[in-house]
Amino acid sequence: MVDRQFPRPVELLELMQFKKPELNLKKRRLESALTIEDLARIARRRTPRAAFDYTEGAAEGELSLARARQAFQDVEFHPSILRDVSTVDTSCEIWGGPSALPFGIAPTGFTRLMQTEGETAGAGAAGAAGIPFTLSTLGTTSIEGVKAANPNGRNWFQLYVMRQREISYGLVERAAQAGFDTLFFTVDTPIAGARLRDKRNGFSIPPQLTLGTIVNAIPRPWWWYDFLTTPKLEFASLSSTGGTVGDLLNAAMDPSINYDDLAIIREMWPGKLVIKGVQNVDDARTLVDHGVDGIVLSNHGGRQLDRAPIPFHLLPSVVREVGHHTEVAIDTGIMNGADIIAAYALGAKFTLIGRAYLYGLMAGGRAGVDRTIQILTDQLIRTMKLLQVTSLAELGPQHVTQLTRLQPLRRDPEPVRQDTDA
Repeated sequence: MVDRQFPRPVELLELMQFKKPELNLKKRRLESALTIEDLARIARRRTPRAAFDYTEGAAEGELSLARARQAFQDVEFHPSILRDVSTVDTSCEIWGGPSALPFGIAPTGFTRLMQTEGETAGAGAAGAAGIPFTLSTLGTTSIEGVKAANPNGRNWFQLYVMRQREISYGLVERAAQAGFDTLFFTVDTPIAGARLRDKRNGFSIPPQLTLGTIVNAIPRPWWWYDFLTTPKLEFASLSSTGGTVGDLLNAAMDPSINYDDLAIIREMWPGKLVIKGVQNVDDARTLVDHGVDGIVLSNHGGRQLDRAPIPFHLLPSVVREVGHHTEVAIDTGIMNGADIIAAYALGAKFTLIGRAYLYGLMAGGRAGVDRTIQILTDQLIRTMKLLQVTSLAELGPQHVTQLTRLQPLRRDPEPVRQDTDA
C-alpha cells in the first residue's frame, strides 16, 4: 500500500523548476537545434526554395550525395575501456599549420545568396573557433574581405582554372598577397554537373522574379529584406552574370585544363598546394609524383558526376597508397562529429564541411555558423570520450569498421572461344 500526501508548495517548487524563457528569437531558434539536420530544417523554413535547393541539391538523381552520407552512417565503432578521458585534445596539424579541430570550412560558391552575411560570417566563425576557412573562386566576398573578417586565422583559397587564365592567375596572386597559406586546385569541374533542382526552380544569378518565387518569398520577407538592403552581390571571378549556375560555370570553366596548368600554378603559388576533387588511387599516386602538398578526396558534394566514387569508401585505399607521402583530407557527406572521427580514424588528416556550414548560415547568419561548429565539436568530443581516446593521434583503423551496402558485381570470366577451324 502506497502512502499518499498532499505536496507542500515548497516541495513543488523544488520538484518543478521552470526554465527561464529566452526572449532573443534567434538565440532560441539556434539553441533548439541539436544536430546539423535540425539546422537544415530551420534553414529550409527561412530561405527561399531556389536558394535552399541550390545548397541542398546535387547532380541529376543525387545518388552520389545520398551514398556519401549513407557511408558515414554505415560505420561501426569499437571503443576501448578503462581509459581516463577526463580531457581530450581535438587539435591537429594540417598543411603546415595548426587547427583547433579536425575540420575546416569548405569552399562554397554564391554564399551570400544563402544568407547575406555569407563568407564574412563563415570566416569570422572559423577564426573564432581556431579552424581554417576556405574561400571559393565563385565566392561572393573578396579575398581581401575574407582576410579582414579573419585577420589572424588561417585562410585558404580554392581555385578554378578558367578559360581566361589571367583571371585565375590574378586571383592566385591576390590570395598570396593577402597571406592565404594554402591553395586548393580543383580538378573535378571541367564542366558543370546537371543540377536539376536549379533548372526546375529557375535559379539564376541574379535571382529572376517569377510568380512562383514571389509566392515562395511571401512567408520569408526577412531574406528579401536582407538581399535588397545590403551591398550588391559581386563575384571576383565573373565579369558578367545572368543565367543559371550551370550556365555560368560552363561559360567560365575550361575543360582543357591539364598537368601543364598544375605546373604553372605550382610555380606561382608560394604556399601549400592541395588538389581537390581526387577520386581514385592512380590519380592520387600521380599527384604525389608531381610534388603536391596534399589531396582532398571529394566528389564535389555530389554536385558534378552522379554515381561518382564515395570519398569515405575510397579513403583507406588512398591513405594506404600515398598517406606516407602526402596529407589526405576528405569532404562530401559529413553531417556529424562522429563522421569526422570515423574519417580521421581511417587515415584522413583533415575534413571539410560545406552544406553543414551553409545550413547554419541560413538558419542564423554568423551565430548559426557558430552553432554548426559547436554542434560538430560537441559530437566529436563525445565520440572520442566514448571511444576512450584522449587525442586524435590515438585514433586508428582498429576503432572503425566500414559496413558495406554497395558491393561491386563480380563478373564471370570471359568464355574461352573454341577454334572451329579444321
